[in-house]
Amino acid sequence: MKLKHVVLIFSIITLLWSCAAQTTVAPGSAGTGKGAALFARAEESLAAGSYDEALALYLQYTQSSKNELLAAAALMKIGFIHESKGEYEQARAAYQRIPAEYPASSFVQDALVAELSTYYYQGRYPDVIRLAPAVMQRLTSNLYILKVYAVAGDAHLATDSVIDAIDSYVRAREHATEAELPAILDKLKEAIARLDTADLAILVNFPDDSLPMGFLMYQLGLNYALEEKYDDALNILAEFTQRHPDNKNRILVESLIEEIKKNAVFEHQTIGVLLPLSGPYERFGFRALKGIELALAQYSSLGDNPPINISVKDTGADPDKTIMALEELHQEQVAAILGPIVTSEIAGREAQRMGIPIITLTQKDDIPKIGDKVFRNFITPKMQVEAIASFTVESLGLYRFAILYPDENYGRTFMNLFWDEIIELGGEVVGVETYNPKQTDFTDPIKKLVGLYYEIPEDLIVEDIMTEDEFPLLSPEEDDEALVEEALDSDPEEADEEQEEEEPAAIVDFDGIFIPDSPGLAGLIVPQLAYYDIKDVYLLGTNLWHSDTLIKMADQYVQGAVMPDGFFAESTRPVVQNFVAEFRETYQEKPDFIEAVVFDSAMILFHAVSRPYIRYRNEIRDELLNLANFPGITGITRFDETGEVQKRLHLLRIKGKRFVELE
Repeated sequence: MKLKHVVLIFSIITLLWSCAAQTTVAPGSAGTGKGAALFARAEESLAAGSYDEALALYLQYTQSSKNELLAAAALMKIGFIHESKGEYEQARAAYQRIPAEYPASSFVQDALVAELSTYYYQGRYPDVIRLAPAVMQRLTSNLYILKVYAVAGDAHLATDSVIDAIDSYVRAREHATEAELPAILDKLKEAIARLDTADLAILVNFPDDSLPMGFLMYQLGLNYALEEKYDDALNILAEFTQRHPDNKNRILVESLIEEIKKNAVFEHQTIGVLLPLSGPYERFGFRALKGIELALAQYSSLGDNPPINISVKDTGADPDKTIMALEELHQEQVAAILGPIVTSEIAGREAQRMGIPIITLTQKDDIPKIGDKVFRNFITPKMQVEAIASFTVESLGLYRFAILYPDENYGRTFMNLFWDEIIELGGEVVGVETYNPKQTDFTDPIKKLVGLYYEIPEDLIVEDIMTEDEFPLLSPEEDDEALVEEALDSDPEEADEEQEEEEPAAIVDFDGIFIPDSPGLAGLIVPQLAYYDIKDVYLLGTNLWHSDTLIKMADQYVQGAVMPDGFFAESTRPVVQNFVAEFRETYQEKPDFIEAVVFDSAMILFHAVSRPYIRYRNEIRDELLNLANFPGITGITRFDETGEVQKRLHLLRIKGKRFVELE
């Protein structure tokens, strides 16, 4: 039995007994002789905590005593002992005997309330709610009526019927004494705190003297603040301070008002940028910076747009430097943050704590789950496998696949995701092999995929024995001619070599093979696939395959290979062509995915913070969540309810010496 239930039982029974004590027992009413001694022994055992002994003595007393007053008291204590042991059915049986056998007893009302409470302790809340009205009709004392309304309120609250719980507590309050009011008021406030904002607003707008209106207003203001409806929160909290100047929550309300006002103070047109401009990833940081600069130049060239400022901080790809950079941006009161490329998890947690919306540039798992201010606009492994699996299964009608992957985190991640996605789409993975990413000879894993690696045990080899009926149907003359022809055409030494080198045929039972690795290693692997007769299957890779290195290394062997990517500079889309042309003109080089996705992210934030109705940072978050089909360089972009980017990746195919986009 749970401790809290024991505490509740003791408190209720103690209260009930204290009430019953108001009914005085005339001197000598306990009687004398064996019955009185038996009852006294039971009382002593109960007081000593010997419940089993006390229970036996009380039961013996009820079976032998003619004293109605003490018999009813004994039944109450029998019920109490069973309750304390979690034996609610037995407790109820004891309580029910009191009104049935001793209807004139002063313990009848105690028994009725105690019986009802046993249903609550059992978690039978609907039974409490159903039986409470009938119990109420049999009660005359305010204290017992209060207890029934209170336990009914508790049952309603346990079943999430908050409005009904409040109604019960209000009725209990009407029957409470000054000493009992605080406990009932606490229950009432607990129920009010569980109301949703809409119900709170209704109760506040229709005042009722039976309700703690000050607490209702305070709770409504708090709900609005938690939901980041700051204007509504300020209005109701200001009204609270005027109507309830002496309320004990006034200091909390004034502090909350100050916090809300602080949240409204930020530089609406300033975007913070976190990039690794030093350290091992600095080249990626400077490439990203070019995308931001180009986005700012393009946005600013449109005359109707308000001016945007950017504050760039170097993270050095270091967690400590990232936190320091975030603190600086917080002090500068930036409206939102873009980045970083690495240390995104730390940045996301800090930005969430500070209440600043952030668009991260990372493929790390679960980044948007950090909080409602954290977004991601980047290509992820899951997005890649969904794109390529959907294309091969649903568009090409392929269902059998093999996976050859490097034994490191990148390879394992893509292997698991691809396998799961293929199964989800109704396909089948018929072979999976791994290899050491530091090796250059992939003979063993390739041979394992096609059944060439393992030798057949001698005891499983079946000799090819021909019956007479299976010999070739040749005449003696034909036989001789065939032998002569074979002898003229063959080289004995070559025949011996062929026999020595001859291997079983490869068993290629898959339609496509997925190799999640760099273009350098893929360029070594693919020709070796062809060497072992793995031909006429679809070669599938990740966005890393979108590299000229792969074509230079494997050329004829990678023709038709398919891979996803988040950006395709040779796209025929006008928006992409214009971006590539402007980027080349500005920086004298071709942009890649990093520059393009950062350009898109910057543009999204520039437009979001520039809305004239933006007053709080949470409204910037809402603007990002409501983004509908933003026409980005990296594709049509939006965010789901968690802040995860939703976009369709490009699917590319190798054709000759170049990559072409699949429609």
